Amino acid sequence: MPFAISAFYFFYFALIGVHIIFVPKILSMVGYSSIDIGIIFASAPLVRFVVPFLFLKGFKLDHKAFVAALVLMILGAIAFYPSLASFWPLLVSNIVFGIGISLLLPYIEVIALERIGKESYGKIRLFGSLGFIAVALVLVRYLEQPKIGIDFLIAMALATSILGAFIGSLENKKNAATHAITENIQTFNPLAHLGLWIGFLLMQVSFGPFYNFFTIYATDHGVSLDMTVWLWSFGVIVEILMFYFQGPLLRTNLYRLLQLTAFFTAFRWLIVAIFPDNITLLFASQSLHALSFALFHTVAISILFSLYRSKRLAQQFFFGISYGLGGFIGALGAGILYQYAPDWLFFGGAIAALGAAIAFRGNITKS
Repeated sequence: MPFAISAFYFFYFALIGVHIIFVPKILSMVGYSSIDIGIIFASAPLVRFVVPFLFLKGFKLDHKAFVAALVLMILGAIAFYPSLASFWPLLVSNIVFGIGISLLLPYIEVIALERIGKESYGKIRLFGSLGFIAVALVLVRYLEQPKIGIDFLIAMALATSILGAFIGSLENKKNAATHAITENIQTFNPLAHLGLWIGFLLMQVSFGPFYNFFTIYATDHGVSLDMTVWLWSFGVIVEILMFYFQGPLLRTNLYRLLQLTAFFTAFRWLIVAIFPDNITLLFASQSLHALSFALFHTVAISILFSLYRSKRLAQQFFFGISYGLGGFIGALGAGILYQYAPDWLFFGGAIAALGAAIAFRGNITKS
């Protein structure tokens, strides 16, 4: 199972890499405005936010729902082909794609934490980072026309679905053999830890400029596409190192670590805002990805795994609130900022990350 989960992470995050690094550039290449790109990329995160609430109404993230999510992800990826030239069909395709990917990771993350544990989790999760960097370095060499990028998107979606189906099948057999009891959703109450969830939201809002516009932002300031991809890749390299060596850190106060990662994230976006064409400082800002993404992510899901009995539902809401609602606000806000006040793009991200640090402050004494 660890090998299968590692391979799933590799191809899932290779898929995410194509989607967030190259698809915005593809849309820009075919003539979409910054506002259009912001709206399109805000749609999938919005779906991630809405979907978890359905599971409070009786839906279950079981094997059948997981398989349905795999199918939707593939259909959404394939639909990029015929819809690329038209805004509304493209928006629908991205929403279908977003529904699919919104359910996959919460399902797999709980399996990984149950089978591997939080201190060894990073050594499996780093394969996702390897997939992200691998597709970035390969696709930059071949992205001469939009069709090639969509080909990569579909290929990664197919590989992810095959591995996901395999893991889901093994987990389904295990649950059937052990007569696993369905989680009680009544034990899940996000309002009891409101500051924590506000912090999760604001952290992902702060990533809106980075995930949706960093490639465009950097190239608009004279950084070549090749160098921009190397910046992305360097961030993933330090992320991998953090995933591998973070185990001892996870034995400390996790809430304090959350606040620390938020402060460093604010500092990271300030560097990008003030020095957009300084390659050395841009690499320095990317080195902070080890804290602002890798350490933050592991600490966040580890806290939720121990805090709530409804573990899978808690992970769904984490991805829904942070990567969902936070991603939606971040993407839409970044599109508006870059259209009307481009110099303020990453200052906005820094303000959101600082807000997250303040929100996490109230939880420090709880761990």
